[in-house]
Amino acid sequence: MTEPAYDLLIRGGRVATASDVFDADVAISGETIAAIGRALPGGRREIDARGKLVLPGGVDSHAHIEQLSAAGIMNADTFESATVSAAFGGTTTVIPFAAQHVGMKLPQVLEDYHALARRGAVETLETDLPALIKQGHASIKIFMTYDRLKIEDEPLLDILLAARDGGALLCAHAENHGIISWMVKRLLARGYTDPKYHAISHARVSEAEAFNRLIGMAALIDQPIMIFHVSTAEGAKVIRDARGQGLKVFAETCPQYLFLTADDLDKPGVEGAKWMCSPPPRRVSDQEALWLALALGDLQTISSDHAPYRFDETGKLRAGANPNFKQVANGLPGLEVRLPLLFDAMVSKGRLGIEKFVELTATAPARIYNLHPRKGSIAVGADADIAIWDPQREVTLSDEMMHDLTGYTPFAGRKLRGWPVTVLSRGRVIVADGKRSVEAGSGRFLARTGGEAAKPTGRLVADMDPERNFGARLL
Repeated sequence: MTEPAYDLLIRGGRVATASDVFDADVAISGETIAAIGRALPGGRREIDARGKLVLPGGVDSHAHIEQLSAAGIMNADTFESATVSAAFGGTTTVIPFAAQHVGMKLPQVLEDYHALARRGAVETLETDLPALIKQGHASIKIFMTYDRLKIEDEPLLDILLAARDGGALLCAHAENHGIISWMVKRLLARGYTDPKYHAISHARVSEAEAFNRLIGMAALIDQPIMIFHVSTAEGAKVIRDARGQGLKVFAETCPQYLFLTADDLDKPGVEGAKWMCSPPPRRVSDQEALWLALALGDLQTISSDHAPYRFDETGKLRAGANPNFKQVANGLPGLEVRLPLLFDAMVSKGRLGIEKFVELTATAPARIYNLHPRKGSIAVGADADIAIWDPQREVTLSDEMMHDLTGYTPFAGRKLRGWPVTVLSRGRVIVADGKRSVEAGSGRFLARTGGEAAKPTGRLVADMDPERNFGARLL
């Protein structure tokens, strides 16, 4: 009797990548994709994918998992609950953050965070500061706002230079702290305390101004940057203009800015706190501007910015049952619903199409964060991270169906068409028929270098001005 050629064969599905859609079998040997073709010889196990879409597992490049906030609030998820939630939503790789607060030592921060991450179920990748880049932590996240986290301009230049020297990518939460602080104080002083005023406190100009300032400093240093969670039309335009000048600026948005608006915060009592995140959701017109920016390539990825806080005294209501908006923990859960929301909009409803869906949610983040070609695509030699989607399955999102520990989803009640029914990570079936089939602790840390996105542009803004060029040479 002939030995089966492969360990696992996904038979008869419609495969989609960032550039092509075609009917094919996908064969897996060990942890990798061994062959793609029609009528491939059988495997030890086969999955019937007829009538289904075979897509790469999602790569969520911005998530907060088992992380302590600057205010001392631990978010709701463990690595196990968060990564299981991700898997049920078709995501197989997540990039969380090891948060260094004032007084913490970098090596200890990373050691402690690695210990937490080992309990996770799917792949994880942490980011920290330049001293640990050689260990595979090749991204640095900074905040230009938040009272206890913000980086002032001069130390930000130092960090940009350290990132350039180490070959790391600098990622930023960019909003003007002074504008936000000024708005918050005046709103609270006048008794405007409800959650809906959080959206007003983050004035639109605070985003575009911070983008311009960050881009200017990055150009001076000649350091590539990733701007997180773009929320406004003005912010998208700043990025479009910078990229049009040849500057190496990457940017993302999130489902909350594509599907929610500031009106979602306008609920009775403090209910609107469930929809509070920073930056806040904006207007319908901003949603349209962001979709256009995605279509044009101004924004390259869509992450969840998963930041889960329960709607109780351990999270959103830590300051009491009736907090003012300044006292509410900022953040929304989103790991599990990111891909289904986007699939419904982009594939089922035809907005941008399936190739763009794959690009924005898997291939582009894998490439930018130097996980490609192992992650983010269905290709021979790639890790067998695969999500098999039923494009006709209809699901109404509810709080009860979520697998994270937040206790709610801000997208409850939305009806979606298209759902991941079988999910594989490195050739292992981890979710099938609505059931988890993998043990905690089976995920792996993905060490990496800065990759293509972290390389200097070779073109300084200072080169445009002889007087400024002298200053640039001093670097």
